[in-house]
Amino acid sequence: MSVVETAGQVLREGAFGHATALSCRECGHQVALGPFYACPECFGPLEISYDFPAVTREEIEAGPANIWRYKALLPVPSDIEQSPNMEPGFTRLLKAHNLGRELGIDNLWVKDDSTNPTNSFKDRVVACALSAATELHAKVFACPSTGNLANAVAAAGARSGIKTVVFIPANLEKPKQINSAIYTDSLVAVNGNYDDVNKLASEIAGEEDGWAFVNVNVRPYYAEGSKTLGYEIAEQLGWRLPDQVVIPVASGSQLTKVHKAFQELIKLGLVEEKPYKIYGAQATGCGPVATAFKAGVDAIRPVKPDTIAKSLAIGNPADGIYVLDICRETGGAVEEVTDDEIRDGIVLLARTEGIFTETAGGTTTAVLKKLVETGQLDTSLETVFINTGHGLKTLDAIADKVGAAATIDPSYDAFKAAGLV
Repeated sequence: MSVVETAGQVLREGAFGHATALSCRECGHQVALGPFYACPECFGPLEISYDFPAVTREEIEAGPANIWRYKALLPVPSDIEQSPNMEPGFTRLLKAHNLGRELGIDNLWVKDDSTNPTNSFKDRVVACALSAATELHAKVFACPSTGNLANAVAAAGARSGIKTVVFIPANLEKPKQINSAIYTDSLVAVNGNYDDVNKLASEIAGEEDGWAFVNVNVRPYYAEGSKTLGYEIAEQLGWRLPDQVVIPVASGSQLTKVHKAFQELIKLGLVEEKPYKIYGAQATGCGPVATAFKAGVDAIRPVKPDTIAKSLAIGNPADGIYVLDICRETGGAVEEVTDDEIRDGIVLLARTEGIFTETAGGTTTAVLKKLVETGQLDTSLETVFINTGHGLKTLDAIADKVGAAATIDPSYDAFKAAGLV
């Protein structure tokens, strides 16, 4: 490949695929592709703009069984498969027959991203961020995280050979700390909540050259990885969009990017245009977007998180206002559930579909149930909900709720006396 110079750096031609610029969501100002995430004119968030080529369903279906089957629609080079990476994506879309009967939903699916390489959807976004960091010649691959992202960044950094540093709140669940520390010796626990950790990461990104914080200074590329969830849902449904989707909300980026994916597929003629509703799921202990939605206001008031769903515990969600817009425009909603309801949601999904989800998935399952009970979700329409991570990462949250049904002596009489049959 030849080389080009953009944003003061010499980059390979096609380093970002068919991406053309970074565009401000607020004022539309465009800047050259580079390690930027805020508009220099109005400080609004930047996102990727593209000049998409003609893409066919057949070309996508002939691609690898991971997110790179959609590489023409992502900010990655055409030879992305040649770079060491975790190859996440194309996770299972399961028909949730039992949960659908339990909740009275006629046609229910679960998109199960707990089967990604580090057992969460974060492998998708990190794969795109790693590509950007490599093309931008970053020396350090880093992130502030509530857990799943730390796991994904640490593992991807190990696989690619780049130095990796991850920052987490010191009170993060122990299994998520271990899941990161196993891949890197540079796990940094910070006394504070996620918003404190994120602020520290922004300061370091501004002071240190060559650091690629996946969700700070290369955030526009990172966020595009979430689009692949939307692409996969449509492809796995036979190249059509569902009627309703329920998605957990932390920063809100995943929800906005699934919507962006649906719109891109329509624009490219890969699916038929149709109305669909998008619903957001939050925990009551950190539900600023749900609060704003119910109050009918546009401003999101930051909160101090206090919930067992730590992967959703972002008190000042960067994409919160865009989540509000999308849920309102599509006719959906943003709902919240308590920690007890989250635990019940984890058990409900496990005992109906055999899927052990983490607290974020328990939140989504519980919100799905609440949306049905409150009449906000049409049970006659095809519905997909997203499970973002595996329950083995958040065992403490559920440890006191489940256990042995009985402790008995090793005899048939004792078993009969326990009353289990």
